[in-house]
Amino acid sequence: MILRPRLPPKLLPPAQPDMTSPKRILLKLSGEALMGEDPYGINRETIDSIVKEIAQVTVLGVEVAVVIGGGNIFRGVALGASGMDRATADYMGMIATVMNALALQDAMRRAGLVARVQSALRIDQVVEPYIRPKAIRYLEEGKIVVFAAGTGNPFFTTDTAAALRGAEVGAEIVLKATKVDGVYTSDPAKDPQAKRYEAVTFDEAISRNLKVMDATAFALCRDQKLPIRVFSIFKPGALARIIRGEAEGTLVHV
Repeated sequence: MILRPRLPPKLLPPAQPDMTSPKRILLKLSGEALMGEDPYGINRETIDSIVKEIAQVTVLGVEVAVVIGGGNIFRGVALGASGMDRATADYMGMIATVMNALALQDAMRRAGLVARVQSALRIDQVVEPYIRPKAIRYLEEGKIVVFAAGTGNPFFTTDTAAALRGAEVGAEIVLKATKVDGVYTSDPAKDPQAKRYEAVTFDEAISRNLKVMDATAFALCRDQKLPIRVFSIFKPGALARIIRGEAEGTLVHV
């Protein structure tokens, strides 16, 4: 018998998570995304363009939940809120998200989509209160659910609301829509040498001090093993490409 030396096992690169074709997503939209090129408020063409991107994934059978911010409205009164009690200012911001959610719902209606707005603050004459089983049922029925008023609590951002609602309704991924097409080594607007990450782990994002989401939202996604993908909502077809499993933006995973 001839003895052959035992070869060391072949080292393979770490396995990437299989995030092809998620069935239920949580889309995080900032209020600023609705402004377009305007200094504040809601730009009609911009919101119609965003709804068109969402419509492209609903026809693929994907269940879509949305968390919307309020910076486009609150920015207009932010100077007046200077020195205001933080909790009061945060409640004003939550009400701004309700206004954006209603505008988004109306734009979806005009595009032939069925959407329901659920608010963490009770405004029963205008929107439904947030009820988790009802939200899940809407998603299963193919309706788009827009979550407004953040978590309903001051001192928490809409990033945290996105992580929380995503975990509650069983979303497979949080898609953070921004004006930038991913997470970079530095600010690409200031540093022409900035490089975009295709994928990073939560631990790598922390060690490299990458600003993906606020700390509370980021920790919640990491603890729930809920991946985040950062992409540009203004890049035509980007949302649909993500759903089809194509490389787009930056994936943050466990």
